Amino acid sequence: MNGSVVIVGGGIVGLSSAYYLKKSGWDVSILDKGDFSDNCSYGNAGMLVPSHFTPMAAPGMISQGIKWMFNSRSPFYVKPSLNGSLISWGLKFMKHATDEHVNSSAPYLRDLHLYSSDLYDSLFQELGQSFGLEHKGILMMYKSEKTQEEEIHLAHKAQELGLDVDILDLKKLQALEPDVKLDVLGAVHYKCDGHLYPPALLSSLMKQLKDWGVKFYANEEIVDLVKSGRKVSAVETASGKKFSADQFVFAPGAWLQEISKKAGIKVPLLPGKGYSFMTSAFEGKLQRPSLLLEAKVAVTPMNGQVRIGGTMELAAVNHKINRKRLEGIVRSIPQYYPEYTLPVPDESTVWHGFRPCSPDGLPYLGKAKTQENLIIAGGLGMMGLSLGPAVGKSVCDLLTGTKTATDIRQYDPERFN
Repeated sequence: MNGSVVIVGGGIVGLSSAYYLKKSGWDVSILDKGDFSDNCSYGNAGMLVPSHFTPMAAPGMISQGIKWMFNSRSPFYVKPSLNGSLISWGLKFMKHATDEHVNSSAPYLRDLHLYSSDLYDSLFQELGQSFGLEHKGILMMYKSEKTQEEEIHLAHKAQELGLDVDILDLKKLQALEPDVKLDVLGAVHYKCDGHLYPPALLSSLMKQLKDWGVKFYANEEIVDLVKSGRKVSAVETASGKKFSADQFVFAPGAWLQEISKKAGIKVPLLPGKGYSFMTSAFEGKLQRPSLLLEAKVAVTPMNGQVRIGGTMELAAVNHKINRKRLEGIVRSIPQYYPEYTLPVPDESTVWHGFRPCSPDGLPYLGKAKTQENLIIAGGLGMMGLSLGPAVGKSVCDLLTGTKTATDIRQYDPERFN
């Protein structure tokens, strides 16, 4: 037995960390402020994306974001506010939205994604092939010549990074999707990507962890830390309970900034709200996941249906469904798949979650300097599911004193302190 560890957060990062730590002989407990049934990992597009080697903080995002802010159905929105955290986050974002930042980050993000993809292959076997993992790639579909030029330029960068990528005209693209009509110029096919069914993945992980004796504590919101010198000795929850351990891992998704602050660590973060819903409209005809680039909408076949998701609302956490942004997602579908005009789903069937977005578009992953027995793991933005196993295994390596499989120095959780 290596010792005891408390993990704060029951999403894919927390569960993956628990999986590898338990296999390495740790006594593991997981705390979550909810009931483990509806974190951001459940409702996402289920995509594994080595293709996403470009951080969100990239050239062009600022000017494009400003234009989108004036369109109520646009895929990206930053709610204007005099909130100090939002202003500080925005200034840091602007500082990092450069070619230099993108180029320096790309190899490290590529490596972390590819490592995570390999770990998913192993998990798929270890968990009884239970979560629908497929390696059919992802189609980045475009309608405009401007987007085509940008995406092909990015595809060439991906090829230079050694990723398996094809550039397809409409004829070749249609051959990959013979059962649905497409109204696009073409697509980039990232054959290195994959997809899976998130609820089945998380259910399988939780079942395995419970079978191994990992302890789960639901509805335990962290309100304070008990410290002893340069270490955390316990976390205190709103229920009045204290959970002690030798080591602590903070992986609470969109609440990472709030909880890290209690440890004296500044982790700039904004929650990016996204929506998704399931549809049977495609009747099993869709073969591969796609990103509808101009619309910023994800379309993923999963569990006999298709999940459609999109939007990025950067604002304080709120649970209101913005119907106009939901309409924007729905109206984009027939622009790419002209045979399918979908109704706007009832709000009761729409999932929403909060992606934890760092201002430089990079994860927070590493040991805290101020608290010797604390690891921070989060800020994965839209890449949480894709990077979950790699981040979880890296957490395990850090706690066991093993060299991480990829270079994580860029992800220093105290880089903004």
